[in-house]
Amino acid sequence: MDASGAVPATGSTAEGPSGVVGRPATEIAERVRGGSWSAVDVVRAHVAHIDAVEPRIGAFRVVLRESALAAAAAVDAAPDRASLPLAGVPVAVKDNVAVAGEVATVGSVAHSPSPATQDDPVVARLRAAGAVVVGITRVPELCIYSATDGPGTVTRNPWDTARSSAGSSGGSAAAVASGCVPIAHGNDGMGSLRLPAAACGLVTLKPGSGVIPGPVGADSWGGMAENGALATTVADLALATAVLAGADPGEALSAAAAARPLRVAVSTMSPVPGVRVDAAGRAAIDAVLDELRAAGAGVVRKTPLTTPAAALGIFARWFAGAAADAEALGLDRAKMEPRSRVHTRVGTVLRGAGLVRPGARNAFRKRMERFFEGADVLVTPIVSGPPLAARPWHERGFVANITANTRWAPWAAAWNYAGLPALVLPVGPGRDGMPTAVQVVGPAGSEGRLLWLAGELERRLPWRRHAPVFDPQALAGVPAG
Repeated sequence: MDASGAVPATGSTAEGPSGVVGRPATEIAERVRGGSWSAVDVVRAHVAHIDAVEPRIGAFRVVLRESALAAAAAVDAAPDRASLPLAGVPVAVKDNVAVAGEVATVGSVAHSPSPATQDDPVVARLRAAGAVVVGITRVPELCIYSATDGPGTVTRNPWDTARSSAGSSGGSAAAVASGCVPIAHGNDGMGSLRLPAAACGLVTLKPGSGVIPGPVGADSWGGMAENGALATTVADLALATAVLAGADPGEALSAAAAARPLRVAVSTMSPVPGVRVDAAGRAAIDAVLDELRAAGAGVVRKTPLTTPAAALGIFARWFAGAAADAEALGLDRAKMEPRSRVHTRVGTVLRGAGLVRPGARNAFRKRMERFFEGADVLVTPIVSGPPLAARPWHERGFVANITANTRWAPWAAAWNYAGLPALVLPVGPGRDGMPTAVQVVGPAGSEGRLLWLAGELERRLPWRRHAPVFDPQALAGVPAG
């Protein structure tokens, strides 16, 4: 490890057919469907890569080597293999949904769960599409925080291991950015997909309410949490999103192209007073707007203001949702992290005071729907600067955690509260080699439009798909095209 905390690569880990590790999910599935690659070889190569890089990033709570190889063999033998959209694609699942035969710890040593008897609906959909679950990824306790760490573990950013991969889907993001899997499951209650994507140079979509089955039981945070995926390409994200939603990705994207010039609103105003996006973040916004204008879009400065009532509603759900989760899961409060004990106590008080109000959320959603009557999409920052340091944040106090989280990521939570879709995509390495990103938000039902627009921006402003030190294709000397 050097002075920055980064650990240099030690050589190629891209084993298997034609450097399969680091290839997009769309290519892997196509080759497994056609029989030129076997799912077993694909999974074996990815597990070998996980074994090589996992000690440096800490993405996985558990790697499912034996069961993954057995599942891959089943894909190879499946009579319908040629029609499986994710045939043989290795995927990782966040540690807060059920994977049959495994435990979901929700990142807490205070939780002693029994193994799940059946898969969560989103895991079942991935498997039915031919995906192979190779591991379960780390999360911060109760998925509350925007850095992923816990007792004895710190999940690190593959672009700079001195920095966090963010949270709460930080393990999933680190797994994808380091090439361990081409796509990974995550979920997003106040940015938990979008913040790790921004930190790790990935593309993701938090869908609107009701598009994908949401987290069951715990972790719904008053209906704000949505399941989704992290990927390195828009095509992979569209495919994974369609599978999770039970939809056809081709139909969704083909119907999304704008019939008229796109109306783009842009705002860099932070909902948190005193917080501003840094120069790299502003440059990323400007680069996106330049491309949109060149494509004929109309751009206007327009800010969807968050009212004090909406801000209170968002924070009430964040706190009360965690308290409800701790209660539903039967967590031993004495064994919880100190920051989480305070967080859940505050949540219990807010719940008791009746501050989780459906009426306030419905009013905010209607206000945001009116905003989008004059715009097709809204472009905003997603984070104020580089990711938080990779450190044991769980050893720090409640105030330090809440302050750091709020100042780094003020632009995400409003769209969970409104139940509207929001996408994050990388726009070049603008922070001393670290990724920069922008957020694009749309009205209800605009997931296809957001994915289409992201695809156009990917073509015009292509990004590096993996962190250089962990890029399996570069390490193996295999062309990435």
